[in-house]
Amino acid sequence: MSENMVMSIIKDAIQTGLLVAAPILIVSLAVGLIISIFQATTQIQEQTLTFVPKIIAAAIIGLIAGPWMMHTIVNFTERIFALISNIVH
Repeated sequence: MSENMVMSIIKDAIQTGLLVAAPILIVSLAVGLIISIFQATTQIQEQTLTFVPKIIAAAIIGLIAGPWMMHTIVNFTERIFALISNIVH
């Protein structure tokens, strides 16, 4: 196993992780920003107000993007197993 192959696997793993996590993180960030702007304009400083909408938004995105996320992770796993089988033989 060469150094280039290891670096390629690490790059692919990081890229896949970021790609799978991005939809939930982006939506949570956007919902948090909207709630923060709402809190600043209305001067409501309730700390728990941000958690429930973020959790609900993350769950909805998880349900919507879940099959795509699973497909992406399964493809990555298949590529890793194919590399392992090529190394063994």
